[in-house]
Amino acid sequence: MLGSCDVVVIGGGQGGLAAGYYLRRAGVDYVILDAQSQPGGAWRHGWDSLRLFSPAEYSPLPGWGMPRQDGEDFPTARHVVDYLRAYEQRYDLRVHRPVRVHDVRQAGDRLAVETDAGRWLARYVISATGTWECPYVPDIPGRGEFTGRQLHTVHYSSPEEFRGQRVVIVGGGNSAAQILAEVSRVAETTWVTLRPARFMPDDVDGRVLFRVATRKAAGGAGGGVSDLGDIVMVPSVRDARERGVLHPRPMFVRLTAHGVRWADGAEQPCEAIIWCTGFQPNLTHLAPLLQGWRHGEVATDGTRSVDEARLYLLGYGDWTGAASATLVGAGRTAKATVADIASQLREQP
Repeated sequence: MLGSCDVVVIGGGQGGLAAGYYLRRAGVDYVILDAQSQPGGAWRHGWDSLRLFSPAEYSPLPGWGMPRQDGEDFPTARHVVDYLRAYEQRYDLRVHRPVRVHDVRQAGDRLAVETDAGRWLARYVISATGTWECPYVPDIPGRGEFTGRQLHTVHYSSPEEFRGQRVVIVGGGNSAAQILAEVSRVAETTWVTLRPARFMPDDVDGRVLFRVATRKAAGGAGGGVSDLGDIVMVPSVRDARERGVLHPRPMFVRLTAHGVRWADGAEQPCEAIIWCTGFQPNLTHLAPLLQGWRHGEVATDGTRSVDEARLYLLGYGDWTGAASATLVGAGRTAKATVADIASQLREQP
Protein backbone atom coordinates (compact mmCIF):
# COMPACT_ATOMS: atom_id res chain seq x y z
CA MET A 1 0.00 0.00 0.00
CA LEU A 2 1.30 3.44 -0.95
CA GLY A 3 -0.46 5.42 1.78
CA SER A 4 -3.58 6.61 3.54
CA CYS A 5 -5.05 10.10 3.66
CA ASP A 6 -8.30 11.97 4.09
CA VAL A 7 -8.82 12.76 0.39
CA VAL A 8 -7.46 11.28 -2.83
CA VAL A 9 -7.95 13.51 -5.88
CA ILE A 10 -7.85 11.60 -9.18
CA GLY A 11 -6.60 13.85 -11.96
CA GLY A 12 -4.04 16.65 -11.96
CA GLY A 13 -5.57 18.99 -14.53
CA GLN A 14 -7.34 22.25 -13.78
CA GLY A 15 -10.07 20.63 -11.63
CA GLY A 16 -7.64 18.56 -9.60
CA LEU A 17 -5.34 21.52 -8.96
CA ALA A 18 -8.25 23.71 -7.88
CA ALA A 19 -9.31 20.99 -5.43
CA GLY A 20 -5.74 20.72 -4.18
CA TYR A 21 -5.60 24.47 -3.53
CA TYR A 22 -8.68 24.40 -1.31
CA LEU A 23 -7.71 21.15 0.42
CA ARG A 24 -4.31 22.61 1.27
CA ARG A 25 -5.89 25.83 2.54
CA ALA A 26 -8.35 23.85 4.68
CA GLY A 27 -5.56 21.81 6.25
CA VAL A 28 -6.94 18.53 4.90
CA ASP A 29 -4.55 15.62 4.34
CA TYR A 30 -4.72 14.91 0.60
CA VAL A 31 -2.87 13.61 -2.43
CA ILE A 32 -3.41 14.24 -6.16
CA LEU A 33 -2.82 11.30 -8.53
CA ASP A 34 -2.24 12.29 -12.14
CA ALA A 35 -1.88 9.87 -15.06
CA GLN A 36 -0.02 12.47 -17.14
CA SER A 37 3.77 12.54 -17.12
CA GLN A 38 3.84 16.37 -17.00
CA PRO A 39 1.58 19.16 -15.63
CA GLY A 40 -1.07 20.72 -17.84
CA GLY A 41 -3.88 18.17 -18.06
CA ALA A 42 -5.77 18.03 -21.36
CA TRP A 43 -4.31 21.39 -22.41
CA ARG A 44 -1.08 19.55 -23.29
CA HIS A 45 -2.87 17.78 -26.14
CA GLY A 46 -4.86 20.53 -27.88
CA TRP A 47 -4.31 21.34 -31.54
CA ASP A 48 -1.56 23.78 -32.50
CA SER A 49 -3.73 26.92 -32.85
CA LEU A 50 -6.01 26.31 -29.85
CA ARG A 51 -6.60 29.43 -27.74
CA LEU A 52 -8.84 30.57 -24.91
CA PHE A 53 -11.88 32.69 -25.80
CA SER A 54 -10.93 35.49 -23.42
CA PRO A 55 -7.95 37.37 -21.99
CA ALA A 56 -5.88 35.68 -19.29
CA GLU A 57 -7.45 37.58 -16.40
CA TYR A 58 -10.85 36.00 -17.16
CA SER A 59 -9.57 32.44 -16.69
CA PRO A 60 -8.11 32.22 -13.17
CA LEU A 61 -7.75 29.27 -10.86
CA PRO A 62 -8.34 30.16 -7.19
CA GLY A 63 -5.72 32.25 -5.46
CA TRP A 64 -3.65 33.32 -8.45
CA GLY A 65 -4.81 34.69 -11.78
CA MET A 66 -3.26 33.69 -15.07
CA PRO A 67 -0.53 36.21 -15.95
CA ARG A 68 -0.79 38.04 -19.26
CA GLN A 69 1.88 37.70 -21.92
CA ASP A 70 2.91 40.69 -24.02
CA GLY A 71 1.35 40.70 -27.46
CA GLU A 72 -1.08 37.88 -26.68
CA ASP A 73 -4.72 38.92 -26.43
CA PHE A 74 -6.02 35.38 -25.97
CA PRO A 75 -3.76 32.79 -24.29
CA THR A 76 -2.55 29.80 -26.28
CA ALA A 77 -2.80 26.24 -24.99
CA ARG A 78 0.93 26.39 -24.25
CA HIS A 79 0.35 29.48 -22.09
CA VAL A 80 -2.32 27.58 -20.13
CA VAL A 81 0.02 24.61 -19.64
CA ASP A 82 2.77 26.91 -18.35
CA TYR A 83 0.28 28.53 -15.98
CA LEU A 84 -0.91 25.20 -14.60
CA ARG A 85 2.69 24.07 -14.07
CA ALA A 86 3.56 27.29 -12.25
CA TYR A 87 0.34 27.12 -10.22
CA GLU A 88 1.17 23.61 -9.05
CA GLN A 89 4.63 24.77 -7.95
CA ARG A 90 3.41 28.02 -6.41
CA TYR A 91 1.15 26.22 -3.95
CA ASP A 92 3.39 23.16 -3.53
CA LEU A 93 0.49 20.87 -4.36
CA ARG A 94 0.97 17.18 -3.57
CA VAL A 95 0.82 15.73 -7.07
CA HIS A 96 2.11 12.22 -7.79
CA ARG A 97 2.72 11.42 -11.46
CA PRO A 98 2.59 9.46 -13.59
CA VAL A 99 0.12 7.37 -11.60
CA ARG A 100 -2.86 5.83 -13.39
CA VAL A 101 -5.88 4.87 -11.31
CA HIS A 102 -7.45 1.58 -12.35
CA ASP A 103 -10.44 1.54 -10.03
CA VAL A 104 -11.98 2.76 -6.79
CA ARG A 105 -13.75 0.29 -4.51
CA GLN A 106 -15.14 -0.17 -1.01
CA ALA A 107 -12.64 -0.96 1.77
CA GLY A 108 -14.60 -0.90 5.01
CA ASP A 109 -14.86 2.65 6.29
CA ARG A 110 -12.45 3.82 3.57
CA LEU A 111 -12.31 3.85 -0.20
CA ALA A 112 -9.47 1.94 -1.84
CA VAL A 113 -7.90 3.66 -4.85
CA GLU A 114 -6.08 1.02 -6.89
CA THR A 115 -3.31 2.34 -9.15
CA ASP A 116 -0.51 1.02 -11.30
CA ALA A 117 1.83 2.00 -8.46
CA GLY A 118 -0.12 0.47 -5.57
CA ARG A 119 -3.09 1.23 -3.34
CA TRP A 120 -4.18 4.39 -1.53
CA LEU A 121 -6.85 4.42 1.19
CA ALA A 122 -9.00 7.53 1.60
CA ARG A 123 -12.00 8.76 3.53
CA TYR A 124 -13.16 10.67 0.45
CA VAL A 125 -12.34 10.58 -3.25
CA ILE A 126 -12.60 13.50 -5.69
CA SER A 127 -12.67 12.32 -9.30
CA ALA A 128 -11.41 15.04 -11.66
CA THR A 129 -10.30 13.03 -14.69
CA GLY A 130 -12.17 15.12 -17.25
CA THR A 131 -13.28 13.87 -20.65
CA TRP A 132 -10.33 14.20 -23.05
CA GLU A 133 -9.42 10.50 -22.91
CA CYS A 134 -12.96 9.44 -23.88
CA PRO A 135 -13.71 10.93 -27.33
CA TYR A 136 -17.18 10.22 -28.63
CA VAL A 137 -17.93 9.26 -32.24
CA PRO A 138 -21.55 8.51 -33.22
CA ASP A 139 -22.33 5.04 -34.49
CA ILE A 140 -23.00 5.98 -38.10
CA PRO A 141 -23.67 3.13 -40.56
CA GLY A 142 -20.68 2.35 -42.77
CA ARG A 143 -17.98 3.65 -40.43
CA GLY A 144 -16.04 0.44 -40.93
CA GLU A 145 -16.38 0.60 -44.71
CA PHE A 146 -14.80 4.02 -45.24
CA THR A 147 -11.29 3.59 -46.67
CA GLY A 148 -10.17 7.17 -46.05
CA ARG A 149 -8.86 8.65 -42.83
CA GLN A 150 -11.09 9.16 -39.78
CA LEU A 151 -9.91 11.12 -36.73
CA HIS A 152 -11.41 12.79 -33.70
CA THR A 153 -10.63 16.26 -32.37
CA VAL A 154 -8.13 14.70 -29.94
CA HIS A 155 -5.98 13.54 -32.87
CA TYR A 156 -6.09 16.78 -34.87
CA SER A 157 -3.00 19.00 -34.77
CA SER A 158 -2.87 21.30 -37.82
CA PRO A 159 -4.51 21.83 -41.23
CA GLU A 160 -1.37 21.10 -43.26
CA GLU A 161 -1.89 17.35 -43.13
CA PHE A 162 -5.10 17.85 -45.16
CA ARG A 163 -3.76 20.17 -47.83
CA GLY A 164 -5.39 19.56 -51.19
CA GLN A 165 -7.83 16.97 -49.84
CA ARG A 166 -11.61 16.79 -49.56
CA VAL A 167 -12.51 16.84 -45.87
CA VAL A 168 -15.84 16.40 -44.07
CA ILE A 169 -15.97 17.99 -40.61
CA VAL A 170 -18.73 16.76 -38.28
CA GLY A 171 -19.93 18.67 -35.20
CA GLY A 172 -21.84 21.77 -34.14
CA GLY A 173 -19.60 23.21 -31.43
CA ASN A 174 -16.56 25.44 -31.09
CA SER A 175 -14.03 22.76 -32.00
CA ALA A 176 -15.76 21.99 -35.29
CA ALA A 177 -16.11 25.65 -36.24
CA GLN A 178 -12.49 26.50 -35.41
CA ILE A 179 -11.05 23.44 -37.16
CA LEU A 180 -13.26 24.11 -40.18
CA ALA A 181 -12.01 27.70 -40.26
CA GLU A 182 -8.39 26.68 -40.67
CA VAL A 183 -8.74 23.46 -42.68
CA SER A 184 -10.91 25.28 -45.24
CA ARG A 185 -7.90 27.44 -46.13
CA VAL A 186 -5.95 24.46 -47.48
CA ALA A 187 -8.63 21.89 -48.37
CA GLU A 188 -12.11 21.49 -49.83
CA THR A 189 -14.31 21.24 -46.75
CA THR A 190 -17.90 20.22 -46.02
CA TRP A 191 -19.34 21.02 -42.60
CA VAL A 192 -21.98 18.67 -41.20
CA THR A 193 -24.00 19.10 -37.99
CA LEU A 194 -26.49 16.88 -36.18
CA ARG A 195 -28.59 19.95 -35.30
CA PRO A 196 -28.70 23.47 -36.73
CA ALA A 197 -25.60 25.44 -35.71
CA ARG A 198 -26.17 28.11 -33.04
CA PHE A 199 -23.79 31.07 -33.39
CA MET A 200 -23.24 33.57 -30.60
CA PRO A 201 -23.35 37.29 -31.43
CA ASP A 202 -20.06 38.69 -32.71
CA ASP A 203 -19.54 40.79 -29.58
CA VAL A 204 -19.76 37.79 -27.23
CA ASP A 205 -16.44 36.32 -26.18
CA GLY A 206 -15.05 34.77 -23.03
CA ARG A 207 -15.47 38.00 -21.08
CA VAL A 208 -19.23 37.95 -21.61
CA LEU A 209 -19.38 34.21 -20.93
CA PHE A 210 -17.44 34.78 -17.70
CA ARG A 211 -20.00 37.36 -16.51
CA VAL A 212 -22.96 35.16 -17.47
CA ALA A 213 -21.49 32.10 -15.75
CA THR A 214 -20.65 34.16 -12.66
CA ARG A 215 -24.20 35.47 -12.42
CA LYS A 216 -25.63 31.98 -12.92
CA ALA A 217 -23.33 30.45 -10.31
CA ALA A 218 -24.45 33.10 -7.83
CA GLY A 219 -28.10 32.15 -8.41
CA GLY A 220 -28.92 35.21 -10.48
CA ALA A 221 -31.84 35.47 -12.86
CA GLY A 222 -31.55 34.95 -16.59
CA GLY A 223 -30.22 32.21 -18.81
CA GLY A 224 -26.90 30.46 -18.74
CA VAL A 225 -24.04 30.38 -21.22
CA SER A 226 -25.76 27.76 -23.39
CA ASP A 227 -28.66 30.14 -23.99
CA LEU A 228 -26.35 32.46 -25.91
CA GLY A 229 -25.46 29.81 -28.49
CA ASP A 230 -22.93 27.03 -29.03
CA ILE A 231 -20.22 28.68 -31.13
CA VAL A 232 -18.14 31.68 -30.08
CA MET A 233 -17.36 33.91 -33.06
CA VAL A 234 -13.62 34.15 -32.55
CA PRO A 235 -11.68 35.95 -35.32
CA SER A 236 -10.90 32.79 -37.30
CA VAL A 237 -14.57 31.75 -37.34
CA ARG A 238 -15.71 35.24 -38.38
CA ASP A 239 -13.16 35.07 -41.19
CA ALA A 240 -14.56 31.70 -42.28
CA ARG A 241 -18.00 33.29 -42.42
CA GLU A 242 -16.67 36.08 -44.64
CA ARG A 243 -15.14 33.45 -46.96
CA GLY A 244 -18.51 31.72 -47.23
CA VAL A 245 -17.52 28.37 -45.74
CA LEU A 246 -19.54 28.60 -42.51
CA HIS A 247 -22.64 26.85 -43.90
CA PRO A 248 -23.37 23.48 -42.28
CA ARG A 249 -25.31 20.70 -43.95
CA PRO A 250 -27.63 18.24 -42.16
CA MET A 251 -26.05 14.94 -41.12
CA PHE A 252 -25.36 12.35 -43.81
CA VAL A 253 -27.06 8.97 -43.42
CA ARG A 254 -24.04 6.68 -43.81
CA LEU A 255 -20.42 6.36 -44.85
CA THR A 256 -19.41 4.57 -48.01
CA ALA A 257 -16.04 3.21 -49.02
CA HIS A 258 -14.98 6.53 -50.49
CA GLY A 259 -17.16 9.20 -48.89
CA VAL A 260 -20.58 9.99 -47.44
CA ARG A 261 -24.14 9.39 -48.59
CA TRP A 262 -26.80 12.04 -48.10
CA ALA A 263 -30.47 11.47 -47.30
CA ASP A 264 -31.43 11.98 -50.98
CA GLY A 265 -29.11 9.13 -52.01
CA ALA A 266 -26.39 11.35 -53.46
CA GLU A 267 -22.81 10.42 -52.58
CA GLN A 268 -19.95 12.82 -51.93
CA PRO A 269 -16.37 11.59 -52.10
CA CYS A 270 -13.81 12.64 -49.47
CA GLU A 271 -10.39 11.59 -48.25
CA ALA A 272 -10.86 12.40 -44.55
CA ILE A 273 -13.52 12.84 -41.89
CA ILE A 274 -12.83 14.83 -38.72
CA TRP A 275 -15.23 13.95 -35.91
CA CYS A 276 -15.65 17.01 -33.66
CA THR A 277 -18.44 15.26 -31.80
CA GLY A 278 -17.50 15.76 -28.17
CA PHE A 279 -16.52 13.54 -25.31
CA GLN A 280 -17.89 11.30 -22.59
CA PRO A 281 -16.82 11.55 -18.94
CA ASN A 282 -13.75 9.47 -18.14
CA LEU A 283 -15.23 7.46 -15.27
CA THR A 284 -14.44 3.79 -15.89
CA HIS A 285 -12.34 3.76 -12.70
CA LEU A 286 -15.55 4.24 -10.71
CA ALA A 287 -17.35 1.18 -12.10
CA PRO A 288 -16.50 -1.10 -9.10
CA LEU A 289 -17.76 1.56 -6.70
CA LEU A 290 -20.99 2.52 -8.45
CA GLN A 291 -22.83 -0.73 -8.99
CA GLY A 292 -25.01 -0.63 -12.06
CA TRP A 293 -23.17 2.36 -13.54
CA ARG A 294 -22.87 2.40 -17.30
CA HIS A 295 -20.91 4.77 -19.50
CA GLY A 296 -22.27 8.29 -19.13
CA GLU A 297 -23.08 10.67 -16.33
CA VAL A 298 -23.30 9.82 -12.63
CA ALA A 299 -26.22 10.95 -10.50
CA THR A 300 -25.00 13.82 -8.31
CA ASP A 301 -26.26 16.29 -5.75
CA GLY A 302 -24.05 19.23 -6.60
CA THR A 303 -20.70 17.48 -7.04
CA ARG A 304 -21.43 14.68 -4.57
CA SER A 305 -22.43 11.24 -5.83
CA VAL A 306 -26.00 10.31 -4.93
CA ASP A 307 -25.08 6.61 -4.66
CA GLU A 308 -21.75 6.94 -2.80
CA ALA A 309 -21.59 9.82 -0.33
CA ARG A 310 -17.79 9.66 -0.08
CA LEU A 311 -17.34 10.33 -3.80
CA TYR A 312 -17.27 13.74 -5.49
CA LEU A 313 -16.96 14.58 -9.20
CA LEU A 314 -15.37 17.77 -10.54
CA GLY A 315 -15.19 19.31 -13.99
CA TYR A 316 -17.18 16.95 -16.21
CA GLY A 317 -19.69 19.52 -17.44
CA ASP A 318 -22.67 21.46 -16.19
CA TRP A 319 -24.05 18.40 -14.40
CA THR A 320 -21.17 18.80 -11.92
CA GLY A 321 -21.57 22.57 -11.61
CA ALA A 322 -22.13 25.56 -13.86
CA ALA A 323 -19.24 25.87 -16.36
CA SER A 324 -17.30 23.34 -14.27
CA ALA A 325 -15.23 22.23 -17.29
CA THR A 326 -13.69 25.72 -17.59
CA LEU A 327 -10.77 27.11 -15.63
CA VAL A 328 -12.83 29.58 -13.61
CA GLY A 329 -15.71 27.13 -13.19
CA ALA A 330 -13.37 24.45 -11.86
CA GLY A 331 -12.37 26.76 -9.02
CA ARG A 332 -15.95 27.51 -8.03
CA THR A 333 -17.05 23.88 -7.88
CA ALA A 334 -13.84 22.82 -6.13
CA LYS A 335 -14.42 25.41 -3.40
CA ALA A 336 -17.91 24.09 -2.62
CA THR A 337 -16.72 20.48 -2.75
CA VAL A 338 -13.84 20.96 -0.34
CA ALA A 339 -16.01 22.99 2.04
CA ASP A 340 -18.44 20.08 2.20
CA ILE A 341 -15.68 17.52 2.78
CA ALA A 342 -13.93 19.64 5.41
CA SER A 343 -17.20 20.10 7.27
CA GLN A 344 -17.77 16.35 7.40
CA LEU A 345 -14.22 15.65 8.52
CA ARG A 346 -14.65 18.03 11.45
CA GLU A 347 -17.67 16.04 12.60
CA GLN A 348 -15.88 12.69 12.45
CA PRO A 349 -13.78 11.22 15.28
